[in-house]
Amino acid sequence: MNAQPIQAIAIGASAGAVQALLRILPALPADFPLPVLIVVHVPPDRSNALVALFQSKCPLPVREAEDKEPIAAGTIYFAPSDYHLLVEADRSLALSWDEPVNHSRPAIDVLLQSAADAYGPALAGIVLTGANHDGAAGLAAVADAGGFAIAQEPAEAQVATMPAAALAACPSASAMTLDDIIFYLLTLATT
Repeated sequence: MNAQPIQAIAIGASAGAVQALLRILPALPADFPLPVLIVVHVPPDRSNALVALFQSKCPLPVREAEDKEPIAAGTIYFAPSDYHLLVEADRSLALSWDEPVNHSRPAIDVLLQSAADAYGPALAGIVLTGANHDGAAGLAAVADAGGFAIAQEPAEAQVATMPAAALAACPSASAMTLDDIIFYLLTLATT
C-alpha cells in the first residue's frame, strides 16, 4: 500500500464487464468519497446503455463523462461510446476522438495512463475481465506513477486474457477477486 491517500479510482473492463461491474459498483455506498472513472469497450455504433443500467442500481450518481467537466467526488463516470476518456492535469475530464488504441475507442490504456499522469500515487487503477491486452500498459503506468494497481484474479474473470496481460505487464499489481476489490474500495471510504 502506498502512503498517499487514494483520490480517484480508474477501472477498465471489456468482455464480461457488465457482470463484474454489477458486483462492484452497487456495493459502493452513497457517501463513497472518490470519483470512479470507467472505460468499458462498447461498440461505436451503439448508444451507451451502461449509464441507465447502473443509475438504477447504484447509490452513487452515475453519468456519462463530458468533455472539460471537472471531476466530482463520489460520482461514477462512464466513457461515452466511441470516445477516449482522459484525465487532464487539472483533474478535469477530456474526451478524444483520436485513433483507437488496441482496436478500442474508448481504450482502457488511454484512461489509465492519463489518470496516472494526473493523480500519480493518489490513483487506484483496476483492470477487470476482458478478451484483449488493453489496460496492461495503463496498469503499468499506474504502478510506475506510484499508484495502487489491481487486476481481477484471472481465474475468477469471465474472460481471463485482459487481467492476465495486466499482471504480466505489471508484476507489482495485486491480483484480487471481485469481493477483494469491493473490500479494498470500501476501506478507501473510511480512510
